[in-house]
Amino acid sequence: MSAPAVTAPRHVSLTKSPDATVTDPALVRRAVRAAALGNAMEWFDFGVYSYIAVTLGKVFFPSGNPTTQLLSTFGAFAAAFLVRPLGGLVFGPLGDRVGRQKVLAFTMIMMAVGTFAIGLIPSYATIGVGAPLLLLAARLVQGFSTGGEYAGASTFIAEYAPDKRRGFLGSWLEFGTLAGYVGGAGLVTLMTALLSSDQLTAWGWRIPFLIAGPMGIIGLYLRTRLEETPAFAAEARKAESSRPKVPLREMITGQWKALLLCVGLVLVFNVTDYMLLSYMPSYLTSVLKYDETHGLLVVLCVMVLMMVAQPFAGALSDRVGRRPVIAAGCAGFLFLSVPALLLIRQGSLAAVGLGMAALGLLLVCFTAAMPSALPALFPTRVRYGSLSIGFNVSVSLFGGTTPLVVTALIGATGNLMMPAYYMMAAALIGGAAVWFMAESAWRRMAARERLKYPGSTPCARLYSPARLVSRPN
Repeated sequence: MSAPAVTAPRHVSLTKSPDATVTDPALVRRAVRAAALGNAMEWFDFGVYSYIAVTLGKVFFPSGNPTTQLLSTFGAFAAAFLVRPLGGLVFGPLGDRVGRQKVLAFTMIMMAVGTFAIGLIPSYATIGVGAPLLLLAARLVQGFSTGGEYAGASTFIAEYAPDKRRGFLGSWLEFGTLAGYVGGAGLVTLMTALLSSDQLTAWGWRIPFLIAGPMGIIGLYLRTRLEETPAFAAEARKAESSRPKVPLREMITGQWKALLLCVGLVLVFNVTDYMLLSYMPSYLTSVLKYDETHGLLVVLCVMVLMMVAQPFAGALSDRVGRRPVIAAGCAGFLFLSVPALLLIRQGSLAAVGLGMAALGLLLVCFTAAMPSALPALFPTRVRYGSLSIGFNVSVSLFGGTTPLVVTALIGATGNLMMPAYYMMAAALIGGAAVWFMAESAWRRMAARERLKYPGSTPCARLYSPARLVSRPN
């Protein structure tokens, strides 16, 4: 049977409500915390893998050529992104069918298992070619699970958040990303300072990956305690069954314009993200021959700076809109990538720090606004699936391959400015996507449902007003 018609509670004034969607604050905080922790765990692994890439090359890809080792390590890093679209094709539609919460709990388990397994793999010296093959298998498990993680987490927060605070609350998802990076980078930096090179190669590199087990248990506990998002629950209530079926064709061909915008926005977001947070530590040590410990400390400080700026930039996107904030990031990378990299190449601690800080603050324009801008491109019925497909295709083709492609370009051309040129090209594509995207701040998500939940749960206090008093474009 179809759901009965619902109306807003009588005691609530639709015109005086400060937000278009009134949500129980405690429930929102729990949702944001659980989603951000899962993202933190994912990027803890990526941060560790990036910052310890040189050591992993020695353990799994022994060779007399350091460049070959680094390329092999980043090749395994990039391989995980090849299966991300497959994960998105599986988990995205599943999230639109059975619910966001259930799928996010399962992806948390897979991520924890894949990361923990890396810490248990014997070295190449012990089992030969089986070592890099097992590393590749673990990375593929991680990549497959990650295919449903980011789109689901951003959708989860966006569907819980009040409309006029969606940018601020969504920014905490990427705060979790940065926290994961800081945790991974800080641990690697500490181990690099305390352990000798031989100790790090023999056993020290395993420690960060083994930590994923306890982190996964905590994250799973938080996610299993959450209720389904109000937007999905309303969509399910409108269907004859509690699990609405969404054809894959509707997620792709029915949303092709939004998918193109999503690919362009994710491209500039992730190329710059992986360039700064994944590739730059290796660029500093392997290409510029910068002291390894100092290079890690510089990047770590930049990430802390980004964490401080993150919620403020998210709140700014609620005030001025998503488009101006993202456009500012694109313009900044277009015009400042070359000066920033020239500063980094100077080699002094102050110059490296200033150049990295400039790129980090520009990246905040994306990390703060994208978690709220991307889910708003799609309606509730296909949001998880379409966003998973668009996001993961773009990340797989452009974002995750950034370290590998830039390393190969520098090796082929000898031009150390390739990272700047690559970011500039991404900024042009991202700028074009911003030009065509509609502003989503101050407005309801594309679902346009009016929500009311019976019963004694916190969801009983959730609803979406019949009309939205918002700022004009």
